[in-house]
Amino acid sequence: MSQTVFFNGSYLPKDEVSISPDDRGFLFGDGVYEVVRMYGGHGFGMDAHVRRLSDGLSAIGIVADAGLLPEVCEQLIERNDLGDRDAVVYLQVTRGVAPRAHHFPDPPVAPTVYAAAWQFIPRTDPAVGVGVVTAPDHRWTRCDIKSVSLLANCLAAEQAETAGAYEALLIRDGMVIEGTRSSLFGVVDGVVRTAPVSNYILPSITRTVAIELCESENFELDQRPMTLEECERADELFLAGTTTEIMPIVRVDDRPVGDGRPGPIATRLARGFADRVGALAS
Repeated sequence: MSQTVFFNGSYLPKDEVSISPDDRGFLFGDGVYEVVRMYGGHGFGMDAHVRRLSDGLSAIGIVADAGLLPEVCEQLIERNDLGDRDAVVYLQVTRGVAPRAHHFPDPPVAPTVYAAAWQFIPRTDPAVGVGVVTAPDHRWTRCDIKSVSLLANCLAAEQAETAGAYEALLIRDGMVIEGTRSSLFGVVDGVVRTAPVSNYILPSITRTVAIELCESENFELDQRPMTLEECERADELFLAGTTTEIMPIVRVDDRPVGDGRPGPIATRLARGFADRVGALAS
């Protein structure tokens, strides 16, 4: 059965979608996107995803309705018979089709909106954890915008893939900031650490949930980035992200984290996250 997607206001088979070579998303990476995790037909953190999409559109000056996200997610899950499965919905909005010029088209053109859904099968287990590598952070300085321009992320992610690792941790000015597609947390001297919200990190929905879970568990939390040295001696490290959920890191660059097994804090937070997912259907 052909996959049904959303394209510029219509639902149609994916192979019928036609995107102009003059689309600014294709030419410049001029657009933003969201990825929503769907559990049994229910979107996790949907309101937060809508807010972030709206903020991203506003930040780059694209006029489009972020409020369409929940309806598009619901329709794509239903039309692709994914209601009883773990799935993801990807939606992106580009500035639209215009003759190639670096400045924005004047007058503005209609944005291009595309979304697709597919079954998601996790390839990680929080009871086992994952290995990561470190890489220099070559991204631009507006990492808070969830831009479709992801070349620097892709280069670091390929470095991780080549090394047989799950993720790459990005280092900027001696600080370990976040991963290519996930937020980073550590436990240093008994304190949970994570980089603060700024233009250098993505305001991750799962990061916010992890912070809320830390507070509910009464874990001491310091929103301050870790140095590479602190990262190397941390008792625990873990990732947080839409497709990652909360995932313990057990090795960095082939060095074990702690005793090389998922730590107690990350394990408790992963269980707390699973409880929130379970509550979606109740």
